[in-house]
Amino acid sequence: MPTFILHRSRWRMPFAMLFVFISETSHALTFDEAMRLAETKSPQIEAEAANIASIESSSRSAGQLPDPKLELGIENLPVSGPEQYSLTQDFMTMRKIGLMQDFPNSKKREAEADAARAGVAVAQGQLQIEKLVAMRATASAWIERSTVERELRFVDALEDENRLFDAAVRAGIASGKGSLADGVTPRQEAVAIENLKSELVARREKAVAELERWIGRSGAEPLEGPVPDWKIEPDMLSHALHHHPELELFDSKDRKLDAEISEAKAEKIPDWGIELAYQERAPQFGNMASFQFTMALPIFPESRQDPRIAAKIAEKEALDAEREATLREHNAMLESDLAEYRRLADMEKRQKESMIPLSEEKVNLTLAAWQGGKASLADVAVARRERIETKLKVIELDGDRQLVAIRLHFTKLPGAEP
Repeated sequence: MPTFILHRSRWRMPFAMLFVFISETSHALTFDEAMRLAETKSPQIEAEAANIASIESSSRSAGQLPDPKLELGIENLPVSGPEQYSLTQDFMTMRKIGLMQDFPNSKKREAEADAARAGVAVAQGQLQIEKLVAMRATASAWIERSTVERELRFVDALEDENRLFDAAVRAGIASGKGSLADGVTPRQEAVAIENLKSELVARREKAVAELERWIGRSGAEPLEGPVPDWKIEPDMLSHALHHHPELELFDSKDRKLDAEISEAKAEKIPDWGIELAYQERAPQFGNMASFQFTMALPIFPESRQDPRIAAKIAEKEALDAEREATLREHNAMLESDLAEYRRLADMEKRQKESMIPLSEEKVNLTLAAWQGGKASLADVAVARRERIETKLKVIELDGDRQLVAIRLHFTKLPGAEP
């Protein structure tokens, strides 16, 4: 009995390790999981999030009063004569301690705080743009990889089919229905299939590398599941276009410039400050206290404040023009993508409903003609090649249509208000 228990414990660990290994290696990357990783793990997004934290931290001091100043010194110290460098002989000599505080005008401090808050909003808007870029790029890479892997599965099936074709050709030659040269054709097709497979493998590796760029090592995991079949509605997309992060960012930039204009205008309002001081003199003289009030005098606005105000106003006008240009650009891209989506959908439909059945029919007819001695094996090879290209074209069109759907779907961030 002890021996049996020992053997059981020795086997338990390998089986447990095997279970863990299978669990880890069987994990697959779905489209939704890739999107989640893109939104949370992309280094570009992490960098923008850290930038926001930095700007938010800096903005807390905006609009606050400047630090007070401590003043320590000696006033009216004799530097010549019989009382030279004496702190106690001259009645005017005083040891001074004071406190000074500047008070920028309230309009300037309010504008400074508004500009800081708007700066945080600009950084948050930039984060939304980075999220959109990361999610769109990840989705495109996922679809690229999914498409090429579908093509690879089709090519693998072609290899099996070509082996059967090769066997049929050899059987025909053996029965005297063909020449020895016919035996070369299946081997030529095998080489062409291998070349196609090498091209597809390279494309897959590029897609994996692009996925890893955005979501890390998870991009190399096996893919699982379909791409969401988003409903493409032009009116809804046109309305959602105004919520594109690049366009919404202009609102934050506009608020920031308004605050900076207000801050520049507030420079015309005088700042002021106060100083309280206590002066200690020699014991034979009485001590003193003083109070001082200061005020800035912005008496030359034409050469100081006005140019800065004009510069900020011009900057705002440039921002408005840039917003309009960006809106037009996005409208043009939307219309172009909608037209491209319709074109690809129509082509894919025709390819499935017409071209594939026709190519299958042509292969069957040509093969029958060859078997009856009325067509050459080269004719059969051409028909087979056309069928391969037709079926690959369907997969390619479907992938291209999905890529355009990605661009249309990510006109705004998922979950944003329409």
